[in-house]
Amino acid sequence: MSPPQPRRVDPKIWRACAGAAVQIPKLHSRVYYFPQGHLEHASPSHYLNPLLRSLPFVPCHVSSLDFLADPFSDEVFAKFLLTPLSQQPFPNDTTEARNEEEKDRENGVVSFSKILTPSDANNGGGFSVPRYCADSCFPPLDFRADPPVQLLSVADVHGVEWRFRHIYRGTPRRHLFTTGWSKFVNHKKLVAGDTVVFVKDSDGRVSVGIRRAARFAAAIETPQPPPAEREGFSRSATGRVTAEAVAAAAESAARNAPFEVVYYPRTGFADFVVSAEVVEESMKCAWVGGMRVKIAMETEDSSRMTWFQGTVSSACASENGPWRMLQASYHFL
Repeated sequence: MSPPQPRRVDPKIWRACAGAAVQIPKLHSRVYYFPQGHLEHASPSHYLNPLLRSLPFVPCHVSSLDFLADPFSDEVFAKFLLTPLSQQPFPNDTTEARNEEEKDRENGVVSFSKILTPSDANNGGGFSVPRYCADSCFPPLDFRADPPVQLLSVADVHGVEWRFRHIYRGTPRRHLFTTGWSKFVNHKKLVAGDTVVFVKDSDGRVSVGIRRAARFAAAIETPQPPPAEREGFSRSATGRVTAEAVAAAAESAARNAPFEVVYYPRTGFADFVVSAEVVEESMKCAWVGGMRVKIAMETEDSSRMTWFQGTVSSACASENGPWRMLQASYHFL
């Protein structure tokens, strides 16, 4: 029997599940592909073969873009088809990208995420729903009832419907998922530290996504096969793609041939397909130690972005070009 295939996810739902800090370049936009960053998603080792060293970055055109969900772990990921750009000018046709941005603004979604506590992840217990999540993402309860309760139908990223009994009770009163929650925990293999993301679209439909707590591997670890080739899933922060896949992408880029890359959003890992505007603007700056910089980070509940202020401690391009040329220390503003 063939393994289950990744399912396409509505881009608005995908972005909510990935998190506000994740920036995905638009379809038909101009980007830079960094093989070094791609390799870091595949292996704990930062070793580069000679081919990758000769390609510190590659200007590309995003020829196709799919927003997908892993059939085993529920984690969202993106698949890019990148076409290397030769010396001729880039066709500056960004109408479709602008239209996508306008649609996203017009058809907004509301989302809320929660990192699971040991109590939430207890497969015999319930889920404590933050009040803001209940108020913003779920249909309103009838508070004239005693107790206020409803049966809530929620779709996961594969379109499978899950039913949860949502009740408002206790002293002090709080929102809870009771019946149906332990079945969800067992089936999705959730543990404390995983994150659930509830998303309400413009039509009031509610979806649920998952961000897995990452386990950062030691320097030497047996590589994990790709998701489509294994049963279950690995919590390793690396190994979603293979070093061979990175090498194949770099070989195609070196031949100016189109190539595919897969990107799993992961906290602590830098993007390796980056908007050309962002890269080119940063390269205009004469980076030196002592410069002040800021970085935006998503809050735990995905409700907003918070800022950290830092100072560049060193700025030195290496044989890998601009990749990781800056080192900075940060503190919360």
